[in-house]
Amino acid sequence: MTEMPWGREASQDWRERVAALPAASRLRLAARARSAPLFAHAYAFHLNMRFGGMTPLQLVDFAEAQCLAGLKLHVDDGEQASLSRMSDDALTAFAAQLKARGLELHIETSTTHASGLADAVRIGLATGATSLRCYPRYEGRVSQIIAWTIADLRRLADLDPEGRLRLTLEQHEDLKSEELVHIVNAVANPRLGLLFDFGNMINAYELPMPALAIQAPYVTEVHVKDCLVQPDNGGWAHLACLSGEGHLPMQAMFVDLLLLGRDRPQVLAFGLEEEEGYFAPALRRPSDGPDPFIPGRTASFTDIGPGNIEVRLSREAAAARRQVETIRTMLEDIAHEAERTEG
Repeated sequence: MTEMPWGREASQDWRERVAALPAASRLRLAARARSAPLFAHAYAFHLNMRFGGMTPLQLVDFAEAQCLAGLKLHVDDGEQASLSRMSDDALTAFAAQLKARGLELHIETSTTHASGLADAVRIGLATGATSLRCYPRYEGRVSQIIAWTIADLRRLADLDPEGRLRLTLEQHEDLKSEELVHIVNAVANPRLGLLFDFGNMINAYELPMPALAIQAPYVTEVHVKDCLVQPDNGGWAHLACLSGEGHLPMQAMFVDLLLLGRDRPQVLAFGLEEEEGYFAPALRRPSDGPDPFIPGRTASFTDIGPGNIEVRLSREAAAARRQVETIRTMLEDIAHEAERTEG
């Protein structure tokens, strides 16, 4: 039976970690926890955007109403209203809305393939986005996926020659942390970093804190979520749940991420990606050979399930609002702990 060490991992005492920090580091941690750049993420409204007619502009409204720093938006989010289906004039108008509200835009795509990457860069430049996230979604041996991804990402310099976009590669359930670091080093583009997702390492049979330790020097952005870990065919699957109700050591990860960067924060965006009901199967296992095969897969989606659609959409929207409150409470708890004096 596959060992499930999630009790030990989730119970890691982040407070002891904070207490052991030098005074200057604790003060820096407190300040960063209170000023962490929180971004709305469209996946928190995945079902509303697929079935409820929610548009990208309504995500802008949400980010503004919640006093967030910006939003992370997939180029296909919003169906017919998505960025990928907007005219040039509509993209320009969307950019104007963001500027008027003082919100930063990060766009995302679920591929590193040349055509998809080129279109995402086009959209990013047209909307004034500052960041583009991608990840490989190839079927093949891990060695092949790594080689294809390196070749793909080496095209980024030609697609964005003026370097207007910051680029992030996300660990998206198949590649391990050391493999991602290898890709970034091989591409050798100073604008390319890693996007650390709180739970995606699970499907590659990694634990969150060791995965973060490996990725840390390269992490510039984050997806924040929680999940329940389940045994799956000799590996681990994850079922996303409400933040604070799963197996992930969320505050321990926040502490380490907030401390990255001595003079200025290394992490520039924390995307609030509540994904209640999203399921991702195991893709890597301890029984794997030296070069395992990764099957083809679609871009991420959540099954809406049976029952009243309107009730499900309302529940999703409420969960997105609740996550903002939950994460702000976690960050304030970290700040208080960092400022706490003994005696």
